[in-house]
Amino acid sequence: MNRDDALQLMHEYVQNESLRRHMLAVESAMRAYALIHGEDVEKWGIVGLLHDFDYERWPNPPDHPTKGSEILRLNQYPEDVIYAILSHADYLADHPRVSLLDKALYACDELSGFLVACALVRPDRLNGLEPKSVRKKLKNLSFAAAVNRSDITQGAGDFGVDLDVHIAFCVAALNGMSKQLFD
Repeated sequence: MNRDDALQLMHEYVQNESLRRHMLAVESAMRAYALIHGEDVEKWGIVGLLHDFDYERWPNPPDHPTKGSEILRLNQYPEDVIYAILSHADYLADHPRVSLLDKALYACDELSGFLVACALVRPDRLNGLEPKSVRKKLKNLSFAAAVNRSDITQGAGDFGVDLDVHIAFCVAALNGMSKQLFD
């Protein structure tokens, strides 16, 4: 299991550039969290990178992410990677989030998408984006309406991190790859 193979798999299944950027953003946040938690940075990054790779072809539950899990098994990805990806779908009750990896993915998924949306309406993108501004946007339900706000708050809570701290941490992680996300 390595990033080059995971990136190739992502490109094989995902053509939509916005979805690719979302997956890269989640990868970045996951790698940053793995680093501070002393976890396997490569594994956590791959979980973030591949968590939605089947969504474009199979967007309807439970096909997403179960179809992807079948593909990952065929490609000999470890079971904990597959489980974490399955656990990010609330509708798969037989895959509750139990490990730190599972909880990190859930915490980073919707927030990363929301942070990219926030950055896209700012001239400085992620530079200077404060948790206070993000929280204000979260209250505006017409802004990035497809983002599930309760997933963001529940994800931070389940992961055991204060929401403002989580927002600031993820902004910093994503800011390190602004060129890939916004160019």
